[in-house]
Amino acid sequence: MVLSNVFRVLQPQVIREALDQILLYINTPVELRKSVQLSNSLMHFGFYIFLFSILMGLFMYVMRQTIIVVSRLIEYDLRTEIFRHYLSLDMGFYKRNKTGELMSRMVEDVNKVRMYLGPAMLYGINLISMVFIIIFTMFQVNAKLSCYTLLPLPVLSYIIYLVSNKINKKSEIIQQQLAGITAQSQETFSGIRILKSYGIEQFWAGDFKRSSNNYKTEYMSLAKIDAMFFPSMLLLIGISTLITIYIGGLNVYEGTVTPGNIAEFVIYVTMLTWPVSAIGWCASIIQQAEASQKRINDFLNVKPTIQQGQIEYKSETIPDIQLHHLSYVYPDTGIKALNDVHFSLKPGQKIAVVGRTASGKSSLAELFLRIQDPTEGAILINDVDLKQYRLDDIRQIFSYVPQDNFLFSDTILENVRFGDFQLPKEDIVRYCQFAHVHEDIQGLPNGYDTLLGERGVNLSGGQKQRLSLARALAKDSKVVILDDCLSAVDSDTEQGILATLDEALNGRSLLMITQRIKQTQFVDTIFVLDQGKLVQKGPFETLIQEPGLFKTLYEIENQNKYQE
Repeated sequence: MVLSNVFRVLQPQVIREALDQILLYINTPVELRKSVQLSNSLMHFGFYIFLFSILMGLFMYVMRQTIIVVSRLIEYDLRTEIFRHYLSLDMGFYKRNKTGELMSRMVEDVNKVRMYLGPAMLYGINLISMVFIIIFTMFQVNAKLSCYTLLPLPVLSYIIYLVSNKINKKSEIIQQQLAGITAQSQETFSGIRILKSYGIEQFWAGDFKRSSNNYKTEYMSLAKIDAMFFPSMLLLIGISTLITIYIGGLNVYEGTVTPGNIAEFVIYVTMLTWPVSAIGWCASIIQQAEASQKRINDFLNVKPTIQQGQIEYKSETIPDIQLHHLSYVYPDTGIKALNDVHFSLKPGQKIAVVGRTASGKSSLAELFLRIQDPTEGAILINDVDLKQYRLDDIRQIFSYVPQDNFLFSDTILENVRFGDFQLPKEDIVRYCQFAHVHEDIQGLPNGYDTLLGERGVNLSGGQKQRLSLARALAKDSKVVILDDCLSAVDSDTEQGILATLDEALNGRSLLMITQRIKQTQFVDTIFVLDQGKLVQKGPFETLIQEPGLFKTLYEIENQNKYQE
């Protein structure tokens, strides 16, 4: 940048000498003029201007390649770091933050920082080097004329100081409002079915319009500041040019400078026009980047509450799992989901956990996967606390089918293969047959290569559940956790899946969380939860005979079936 500006500043000096040469030629008596000599001199000056322009352009090209490319590489690193940090955070963080705001940090905030590291830094260095070189050169030519020419600069400095603070405050407010708009947009698209089913599109559009108007108002306020700033810069530059011509003309009359010096100074002032005018733009970009980087730093300083263990799980055998006086309290509400729960899951054993709604069943699954950590007690795997194992190893042990099934916008084949990307298609077909979804897939236009919409929108609820079950069975895990994953499946299909589940498990342990009592007929042991406490346990045949919650739930289920 400095070298580019050096060759840029050398050009007005050549123009000064050329102009003085022409004036000298004009003032020379006609009989003494040598047009050939003047022509040769002008060609000589033209060659230097051309050479300096080539060198200036060369260094400018290298400079832009360096700064702009590096800013893009830093943008890539920063966005990758943010995404990696997102993946390291626990579910509590995602419950507290909206998806749109998280997306805004990755897109808008990173882009603002990149604009600072690239264009703003480029023009900032250009401004500093250009001003320094030009002022140094001007004072070498004529100190008095330079002082008059640069007289508006203190006023410029004050305006920059005044505007920067306002830009900083406005930028932070604007970034927050933009994050809110992004979050609202994402929520709208995700819940579009509910919006349309309730017929509140107009109300929702009005709410979005109000948010957009707030964003527009703040941004227009910032634009007004910028709009006043740039004309002020140009006005001050224009005043500098007038002062140069007026004072320079008086100095030419006095004989202290040449007409070429006035032309040189006017070119210097013109050269300063864009760098000085860019001060406001650079100040705006820097202030916006500062606000964005603050938001990024605040996020990167968030530490996951689920800390990584150090022990590597190497065993190839099915683990022995024990729940040792397990209790869990929701951190946000203080509600006790589990209270002193203790039982074991032996290798290859099939157990079921049943209970009323909000009895802590799903919380149990999250504790197994270390999505949450217990408030009291521990989960032991082969007599080692779950917290001491590495998170990746723990989650390789389990296959999990949650209540809220999620399918990716990819083919059915790749969705089932999600737990094992090397799994052959014939194995995928086999697990889909176990999940009783193979025939449904065959009925689709492209079969297993059918591309699913967002969250599997082009499948029914039952098909999504069965596809999620096939995905869990296809994973090379040691324990399968099913969290009420057949609620949208009809009774005949459900019985068909349960009949082949033994073969699909192939010796793996099973933890089934369900509200359908009949699903528990084939498991070894059933554990009954009530308000987070373990109130009953035993096989199906025993529990339906003895008084208690299990028998009550069984009778209610049979009664409902009879009424249907």
